Amino acid sequence: MLTVVFAVVLGGSAHGQEASEEDMKQANNPLASFTTLNFHNYYISELDETDGTANTFWIRYAQPFKVFKGNWLLRASLPVNRVPTPEGTETGLGPANAFAAYLFKMRNPDVTLGAGPLVALPTSTGDIPGGETLDLGAALVLFDARSSLFQWGGLVTCQTDVAGDGVNSLTAVQPSGLVQMGAGWYMRSTGVWVFNIETDNWTVPFGMGVGKVVKAGKNVINAFIEPQFTILSSGNHGQPQIQVFFGVNFQSIK
Repeated sequence: MLTVVFAVVLGGSAHGQEASEEDMKQANNPLASFTTLNFHNYYISELDETDGTANTFWIRYAQPFKVFKGNWLLRASLPVNRVPTPEGTETGLGPANAFAAYLFKMRNPDVTLGAGPLVALPTSTGDIPGGETLDLGAALVLFDARSSLFQWGGLVTCQTDVAGDGVNSLTAVQPSGLVQMGAGWYMRSTGVWVFNIETDNWTVPFGMGVGKVVKAGKNVINAFIEPQFTILSSGNHGQPQIQVFFGVNFQSIK
């Protein structure tokens, strides 16, 4: 189903409405005040010093809410992983995570800034690596949509296992840049840099892709594809070297 929706949106739906300038700005804003359901997939065609391929499918849900008149955004994510093993492949759930970001009041409404606590749960199944501990941490998100041509931002998350041995101490940095090309099309770069300083494992990918935003009634649909290549890495074998990131985002506008 993801592939069908992805192809329809990128190909241009006959029944879809053209997205407005504001729709284009907010379609990739991780702090947009809309209920959002995202389906994201990383197909990893090459792993460092390892034969075989891997795949991670993410289901992400975001919901704005209020606490004591303050604006917040909850984002919850659940991965389904397929990884190579000596016997073949293993498929199962990975560690689920969620963060609640308080949305600061900014002088310019086109700039959004949020920060708040993060939790990662031990939901891994089978022999899927990682996700055996309860992790706590924080998230910081910034998105600047002041320009109608170029939007940029970033998501930074830090988490460590509650036991405190540092093995699962992770920092992820996702810088994002978006260039609007008109008619709902845009170029994008959103590679996620992952660092585990305690074990000296880290990887820095760079991506360049394309996406299209259409409007269907009160819903904004955003489909994209972005090849990513690891330009810097260190640590154990099995890290992604070449991967394709693609997905579909559904925003519900009240």
